Amino acid sequence: MQGLAARREADEDMPRAHMIEVAGAALVADPLGALYFEAGRCLIVADLHLEKGSSFAARGVFLPPYDTAATLARLTRLVMRHTPRLVICLGDSFHDPQADRRVSAQDTDALRALQAGRDWLWIAGNHDPAPPRGLGGEAACELKLGPVTLRHEPRRGPQPGEIAGHLHPAARVVSPSGSTRRRCFVSDGTRCVLPAFGAFTGGLNWRDAAFAGLFGKAPVTAHVIGRERVYAVSAGRCVGD
Repeated sequence: MQGLAARREADEDMPRAHMIEVAGAALVADPLGALYFEAGRCLIVADLHLEKGSSFAARGVFLPPYDTAATLARLTRLVMRHTPRLVICLGDSFHDPQADRRVSAQDTDALRALQAGRDWLWIAGNHDPAPPRGLGGEAACELKLGPVTLRHEPRRGPQPGEIAGHLHPAARVVSPSGSTRRRCFVSDGTRCVLPAFGAFTGGLNWRDAAFAGLFGKAPVTAHVIGRERVYAVSAGRCVGD
């Protein structure tokens, strides 16, 4: 009965589906900041940056030490909502190479509960090039999944089917009433860059030079994350910071 109640709660929490097509693959953009590839029952998140708070604390910059718990709580909502067969974390899942050693016992238990009954893949990132120790899952540099290729850092030039993270995209959208800045997915239909998922991660305006050379002549859309849904916003409505 508890499982049925949890599933019912997840169904009631399900937002209106917003689709992003990448190289012919239809993916659901979840307003929590993840992609769900229904054809493979695969949930994709990027840049968790677990233990960023403790990393900063070690350098004398004190932040509330709850980022890992908050990030895993949001990830739990996603897993309950979509019940994936496979979860793929697109690199920088941990803020530094020693972060996996600082994860608390409580957060370790929460992560293992998320992994139970499904496959879990850690893609290597620039912050965490080695797989985590003692935290379950498998590790890889990238993964080919049907028409898409999943990796941490987007590559320059044409990369049909690429799904990546690393750049933490955000959009500043202008309207007659003013402007707002929100995390976003960015896609031209051939590739997609995901927003950062971690509780302490910021966002880089996708109009920044760091994104130059990633998108070709096809129209680029910022799929902007609102409070309860994702909105497709044309490039012309997005401005720099």
